[in-house]
Amino acid sequence: MVREEDQTVTIRVFGFLRSHMDERGLPYVLTEEVPREGMSAYDLVKRLSIPSESVEAVFKNGQVINIYDLVSPGDRVALLPHGTPGPYRFFLGMDRENRERAKREGNVELP
Repeated sequence: MVREEDQTVTIRVFGFLRSHMDERGLPYVLTEEVPREGMSAYDLVKRLSIPSESVEAVFKNGQVINIYDLVSPGDRVALLPHGTPGPYRFFLGMDRENRERAKREGNVELP
């Protein structure tokens, strides 16, 4: 149970996405306040000034989620850039979520 006063998520940033953190003098592991009802991972990425197109995968509490899914207070979030080796993209569910993301963004579905 998340305490009422604790409205934060812990975020870890990996790979070349770290350059965006370096530009702002931010650490690679940080906490951010989120509303009690949560917010989309997309909005969290934008808040960190990381271009959303640079993020290939979002993990929440160890599971791949879609960038448009909600993160809530108490969650642990990891942001990964493009470049994860092929088989892992399938095993971890990254490919599945990228297809869903393309649909939500109105892009042509990937092969």
